[in-house]
Amino acid sequence: MTINVGDKIPAATLKTMGSDGPEEITTEDLFKGKTVALFAVPGAFTPTCSAKHLPGYVANAEALKAKGVDTIACLSVNDAFVMGAWGKDQNAGGKVQMLADGNADLTRQLGLDLDASGHGMGVRSKRYSMIVEDGAIKVLNQEPPGAFEISSAEAMLRQL
Repeated sequence: MTINVGDKIPAATLKTMGSDGPEEITTEDLFKGKTVALFAVPGAFTPTCSAKHLPGYVANAEALKAKGVDTIACLSVNDAFVMGAWGKDQNAGGKVQMLADGNADLTRQLGLDLDASGHGMGVRSKRYSMIVEDGAIKVLNQEPPGAFEISSAEAMLRQL
């Protein structure tokens, strides 16, 4: 069952790449008392994700923060090493927090998992974005398979 607007983000532990290696961050630490622009992608270094999705949030980070966003976070079912390398490749440092949901624990709890086994990619995340205020979902933009429109940074800016 897919999570809906008004629902609370479930408890989960994610990973992010720190200066000394992978570090844990809980959903409570990520969302409590903050407005978070979270977007998820099917995979780091994949074509649409690298050419459009993440770059849009990097380019619009200041505009999103000017509209009240405390944290911009990118989530993918990849490991922290891959997410860290992708963030460096895309110059996301200081703008977008790169979050690894390596086992798809949070992604499955949200009901936003995608079976990409037919493409040799296993379980991944659907492409979506959401605005989360103090742990509650205020806006949820879930893309149909193969699409990239409503989860973009530009679309999110219009919703704030």
